[in-house]
Amino acid sequence: MQTASIVYTGQLRTTATHLQSGTVIETDAPVDNRGRGEKFSPTDLVATALGSCMLSIMGIKAMDNNWAIEGTKVSVQKIMGTEPRRITGVTIVFDFPEGHGLGEKERTILERAAHTCPVAMSVHPDIVQDVTFNW
Repeated sequence: MQTASIVYTGQLRTTATHLQSGTVIETDAPVDNRGRGEKFSPTDLVATALGSCMLSIMGIKAMDNNWAIEGTKVSVQKIMGTEPRRITGVTIVFDFPEGHGLGEKERTILERAAHTCPVAMSVHPDIVQDVTFNW
């Protein structure tokens, strides 16, 4: 079964539809690659998917153990290289809310879970994943 349908809408933009839910994501080429940079670029989505995936896997582990991590925020920075133009690194910073009540053991379990997310395991090993957990 297909996951998505993508249509080129012109001016370096696409519209992707998630077929199961109907959710739509529009992309735009970045300014440094002839786009307007008004929407996520495809490489922005890769970097964002890494942060979202890590947080989702942590959420599963937290749910299984009745730990509260709601309100956790993640910032994502994509680092691009040239020749060839590609993602060379992604910096991910997790900021957990005050009063989460998680001890060192729980934190270690969650951090290890984050690094096993499917996106982290799927991106090329040459892409540096710099991850910080601010508890």
